[in-house]
Amino acid sequence: IRSMQTEQINHDPAHTFMNTGTAISGRPSMGSWLLYGLGNESNNLPGYVVLTSSGGGQDQPIAARQWHSGFLPGQFQGVQFHSSGDPIHYVGRPNGVNINQQQDVVNTVNNLNGILNETVDDPEISTRIASYEMAARLQLSAPELIDLTQETQETLDLYGCDPTKPSFARACLLARRMVQRGVRFINIIHASWDHHSNLDPELQYNAGAVDQPIAALIKDLKQRGLLDSTMVVWGSEFGRTPLGENRSAGKMNTGRDHHPFSFSIFMAGGGIKGGQVLGTTDDVGWHAVKDRMHINDFHATLLHLFGFDHEQLTYRFKGRDFRLTDVGGEIFDQLIA
Repeated sequence: IRSMQTEQINHDPAHTFMNTGTAISGRPSMGSWLLYGLGNESNNLPGYVVLTSSGGGQDQPIAARQWHSGFLPGQFQGVQFHSSGDPIHYVGRPNGVNINQQQDVVNTVNNLNGILNETVDDPEISTRIASYEMAARLQLSAPELIDLTQETQETLDLYGCDPTKPSFARACLLARRMVQRGVRFINIIHASWDHHSNLDPELQYNAGAVDQPIAALIKDLKQRGLLDSTMVVWGSEFGRTPLGENRSAGKMNTGRDHHPFSFSIFMAGGGIKGGQVLGTTDDVGWHAVKDRMHINDFHATLLHLFGFDHEQLTYRFKGRDFRLTDVGGEIFDQLIA
């Protein structure tokens, strides 16, 4: 899709718009909406996981509200896995505590929370009970998930992955392993694309860091029979200008600025009609001129491909029915297989 459009020109509100359908902080993310609608297939892993990587450019801070559940119950919030070491803090049991002792503690705390919930009927208490139970199961499932010694050398080479080092390649390989284990929604965020200067070497580095793993992920999912039921989306919060910026020290046009009027994403698998390019821009790439796709349209189409009417997947909060597409959104039938 070469005709994406957004309404925001700065990173944080643009991240928020891409992830939640509005620039207003505090709304549920698209991963939370999908988990709310579909439920979690995995008993031992969160239904929504976030992986991050960086390097090779000018990093932008990524706030946890980009994967927050907003006013949806907390059980639908994304869980960030760390890029090195234990995927989640305190996933190991303390020394001297065995699994039976820990289970006794979890059962006792959950019983107390259950008694309280009978009195106040607070949905966040149910979330807390589910979190304690999930945390206990994660102590067994998370170490196995990130143990890439189970992968063949051929697979590691396909992704260009060094299993001992954090990288975008490692995140992509972990994402495939999560798909196999029933995780519903996975965000991989590479936060180093803000090329206001030094464009040539930094863009070359980042392209080298992500191109092979992305291609490997799609190929790997396909050869395992998982691509038809898994949608892969690659994109950003906005584009970059076709003209240069930051002329200094005798260097011309060494970077690109933020650009909301036309940018590109691609989608594969999961009901997508492949082998086509949708949308065009003017001759210099400034404005989208054909098949303009607003982010609300993208979200509406994504939800449709997962079996939802975007106008019906709602949650009542403070007297209003909210949805991911806010008050907009049209389905682009051209994308649907």
